[in-house]
Amino acid sequence: MRTTDGRRSSRARGVARVLIALLAAALAAPAAGARCVASPGLLDLGVALPKTRAAIETRKAVEIVALGSSSTQGYGASTALKTYPAELLRVLSRDLPGVKVNVYNKGIGGQEVGAMLERLDRDVFAETPDLVIWQLGTNAALRRFNIESFRRLVGEGVERMKARGIEIVLMTPQYAPAVLALPNEEEYLAAMAKVAREKDVGLFDRFRIMQDWFDREHMAYSEFLVHDGLHLNDFGYQCIGRLLAQAIEQAVRKGGRDGVSARPPAAGQAGLASRR
Repeated sequence: MRTTDGRRSSRARGVARVLIALLAAALAAPAAGARCVASPGLLDLGVALPKTRAAIETRKAVEIVALGSSSTQGYGASTALKTYPAELLRVLSRDLPGVKVNVYNKGIGGQEVGAMLERLDRDVFAETPDLVIWQLGTNAALRRFNIESFRRLVGEGVERMKARGIEIVLMTPQYAPAVLALPNEEEYLAAMAKVAREKDVGLFDRFRIMQDWFDREHMAYSEFLVHDGLHLNDFGYQCIGRLLAQAIEQAVRKGGRDGVSARPPAAGQAGLASRR
């Protein structure tokens, strides 16, 4: 038979579990006032996308592969329809009437650049894409992967895809406490920007976009991240997908014969000191 103290202890534990669950839910849910915004300069990929434009205009179809880790797979999203590739597909399909848009989600949680290179044949080349969005860098930074090896492998992957006639956009890591706690996250951002410049491929600076949410829009982390302080929530993923679609559309409009675009400042070199 339970004693009164035992019942009180059991109730206290139950209340504690409820409070923890409510706190986790509050951290995971975006606030009603969250706005999906980015300054125009951050939507400049730094390159035109003439081959993607040609696919849209001549074939009336465009094939896109989203290659990456858990941020692409959609860890933290409530459903697969809330991932960034799903939102990218939705927005491009809406904005390109009469064009068949396919976006293949090839995200596998926990992978670093080396593992992604091993599956290029199966997960990228097999889909014969016009465009690849390559999200990477977060796991490399979290695991302190050698920065020179990281840059070399990213460059190798870009060259292999370019050799197949594929256009590429690199997506930088997310702006999140787990990343900001690292001593040298800016080195991985700068490495990706360097590869993009040297290889003449696009750069979608997710880090700086999300940093603006925090610094300029005064969003709380809970408005765009889940409770682990690393992965995006539904709002975060959908907003990134929406903004990426806008950036691609802008680059496609510049993808004609005379299309030119000025590359934005290198990732990791602007605003990194501004943190709460």
